[in-house]
Amino acid sequence: MRKAIRIFDSVLSVFCAFFFIILIINNNAQAQSVNATMQPPREVYVSGEAFGIKLYTNGVIVVGTQAVETGDKRINPAAEAGIETGDIIVSINNMNVYTSNEVSAILSDNNSMPYKIRLKRGGRYKTFVLTPVYSEREGCYKAGMWVRDSTAGIGTITYFDKKTGTFAALGHQVNDVDTNELMPLLEGEAVCANVTKIQKASSGTTGSLSCEFEDKTIGSLLDNSAIGLYGSYSFISENSRLMSVASKNEVERGRAQILSTIDEGKPRLYDIEIIRINRKGSKEQKDIVFRITDKELLEKTGGIVQGMSGSPIIQNNKLIGAVTHVIVNNPEKGYAVFAQTMLQRSDNLVKQRK
Repeated sequence: MRKAIRIFDSVLSVFCAFFFIILIINNNAQAQSVNATMQPPREVYVSGEAFGIKLYTNGVIVVGTQAVETGDKRINPAAEAGIETGDIIVSINNMNVYTSNEVSAILSDNNSMPYKIRLKRGGRYKTFVLTPVYSEREGCYKAGMWVRDSTAGIGTITYFDKKTGTFAALGHQVNDVDTNELMPLLEGEAVCANVTKIQKASSGTTGSLSCEFEDKTIGSLLDNSAIGLYGSYSFISENSRLMSVASKNEVERGRAQILSTIDEGKPRLYDIEIIRINRKGSKEQKDIVFRITDKELLEKTGGIVQGMSGSPIIQNNKLIGAVTHVIVNNPEKGYAVFAQTMLQRSDNLVKQRK
């Protein structure tokens, strides 16, 4: 009997200890949950201003190949070597190349000698052997390909984040105009720009803003990604306004506004209606589908036009997203990416650089 009592006491002690541990874990979890909900929302300086992009590539992009006339033949050395449009050449004979002039100078200084071309295609590195041919018409050796090392364009700044010293824009990546491939960023800068002209959009026709670049640098470019263009800023525009960033769960269907610059004045708010939300996320930055309802904006632009990408979307006095794409067949409608997703990208970028 005494032995049975001792066994019962031991079991009871173990149960009490286990219950006490569970109670501690539960209390800690509740405390962490309370702390998380008590954290103030993140604030950024929302912009909506047009800006100019000057981007230089990490390597050179092959934007096309062409046959070379040599004697009575037409030969395309690049294509025969296996090089394709959209490839990014990173080195020639183990020497890194960054400009189209470097590539041209190396390949034209040739006596029918082969070159080892290392390039990046679809995220993977490949090596090919390219042998230029002599063009009698031009009097030099030609590789039969066109390359590009830089691009320029315009867009809209979404926000400045004072906490990290970064700015975010576009909401989508900068692609090469010919290959439609992502431009691999080596370096670049964002500059102030003034809108000078509007080409209105219509069904099946993409409109655009035209801008003049100013000799005033906003900051340096750090990242060209599928979720937008990011950089470190040298100043925050006086037209920016401090605003909380909403979580994706706070975004609602219904009335909202976009903040954009479509003329020589300051950024202005224009009415829109959010008609669909995809909270699971989208690889094509189409988290939000919206429709422009502002008559003045429709009269001036016909809808979403090139150059408005990155325009902040505001709802309930919070930044909820940024314009990314237009629906070409119906330019009154467009897509947007969550502001929370862009903020996470810029935060991760800062962590990686540290």
